[in-house]
Amino acid sequence: MPAATDGSTPLSSTRIRLALIALAIGSFGIGTTEFVAMGLLPDIARDLLPTLFADSAEHANAQAGWLISAYALGVVVGAPTIAALVARYPRRYVLVILGAAFTVATVATSLAPTFETVLLSRFVAGIPHGAYFGIASLVAAKLMGPGRRARGVALVMSGLTIANMIGVPLATFVGQSFGWRSAYFLVAIVFALATAAVWFAVPQQPGDAGQTMRKELKAFTRAQVWFALLIGSIGFGGFFAVYSYIAPIVTDVTGESAGLVPWVLFAIGLGMTIGNFVGGHIADKSVKLSLFTFFPLMLVVLVGLALTAAWLPALFFFVFATGFAAQGIGPTIQTRLMDVAGDSQSIAAALNHSALNIGNALGAFLGGVTIAAGAGYLSPVWVGAVLTVLGIALAVLSYATESRSAASPSAKPLGRNAERADAAASTRS
Repeated sequence: MPAATDGSTPLSSTRIRLALIALAIGSFGIGTTEFVAMGLLPDIARDLLPTLFADSAEHANAQAGWLISAYALGVVVGAPTIAALVARYPRRYVLVILGAAFTVATVATSLAPTFETVLLSRFVAGIPHGAYFGIASLVAAKLMGPGRRARGVALVMSGLTIANMIGVPLATFVGQSFGWRSAYFLVAIVFALATAAVWFAVPQQPGDAGQTMRKELKAFTRAQVWFALLIGSIGFGGFFAVYSYIAPIVTDVTGESAGLVPWVLFAIGLGMTIGNFVGGHIADKSVKLSLFTFFPLMLVVLVGLALTAAWLPALFFFVFATGFAAQGIGPTIQTRLMDVAGDSQSIAAALNHSALNIGNALGAFLGGVTIAAGAGYLSPVWVGAVLTVLGIALAVLSYATESRSAASPSAKPLGRNAERADAAASTRS
C-alpha cells in the first residue's frame, strides 16, 4: 500500500494519481507560458516593436527574443532563492502561493502596454517557476517512493511536455487569431485552475522544520552540483537555440505559412512528451546511461535538422526528434542534482530549472545574435549543435572527476548525508 506523506494514514493509489495530475496541471500552465512566445514571436515583434519590424523583421524578431530570455532569467534568479527560503514550510501551501503568483504575473503580461513593461512582466512571471517545479518534484518523488523518483519527476514534468504538444499550439492558434495577448490571458486561466487543483488534490507534506537557507545553500559547495548545472544549462541551450526561432524557421526556411507553426509545435511537444517518460525510465536505471544516450542523439538530430529543414517532411521528423532527445535530458539532470546535493534537496530540485532556463536564455540570446548578424534563421540550429557538444564534454569531465575523487585515498567524506547521496549516485550511475 502506498505510504502516507505525513506518517499517518496511507494514501490510496487514486489519491496519489489525483495529486500527480494536479501537479502536472500546474506544470502544463508553466510550459505553456514559458514557450508560447516561440510560436508568436513575429506577432509580438510586429505589435510591440512596429518601427523596428517595418525596417527589419529579422532584427525585430531577434529583439522580441529578449522576452524569452527575460522569463528564463527570472527562473534563474527565483529558483534557488525561493526554494531555499521556503524549504521549512508545508509544501502544499507553498505550491498554492506560487500558483497564485503565476496567475497574477501572466495577467500582467497580457495587459502590459509596452515592450519594456512586457519584458518586466515576463521576468517576474519566471521567478516562481523553478521553486514550483522543484517542490512539486519533491512531493511527487515522495508519493512515488524509493526506486521510482525519476518517474515521479517525469510525471510532474509531463505537464510541461504536454503543454508543448497541446497548450503551446493551442495558445499559438488563439494568439494568431485574436492577438498575442489573448494567449497569455488563456494561460492565466490555466494557472487559476491549477492552483485550485493543487489545493484540493495534493496531500499536505511538511517542510523540513530544521532546514535553513544556509543549509540549503551548502549545495553550492559541491563540485558535482556545479557540473550538473553546467551540463543542463549549456547542453540544454542547444534545444532552446532552435525552439526560440521555430516560427521564422517554418515561414522563412521551409517556406510554409504561419498557420503551420502550431502543427510544428505539436510535433516538438509530442517528441518532448515521449522523451520525458523514456528519460525518466532510463534515469531510474542509470543516470549516466541516460545522459550519454540523449546528448549524442541531440547532436545528431540537430545536424540533421540544419541540413534538411527546407524539406517539410524532414522538418517534422527532426523537430520531433529534437524534442524527444532534449526532454529525455530533463528528468536525468533533475535526478542527478538530487543525488549529489546531500541535505540540500529543495534547492537541488529547483536548481534543475535554473540550469534549463540558463540554457533557455543562452540559446535564445546566441540564436538571436547570429540572426541579427545576418547568418540566417538556420544559424541557431548550428549554435545548438555547438552547445550540445559542450554539454557532452562537460558530462564526460563530470564523471571523470567523480571517478578520480572516489579512487583518491585522500578523499574525505562530507558527512553521513553526503555519503548516502554519493552512494545513491554511484548505484544509479
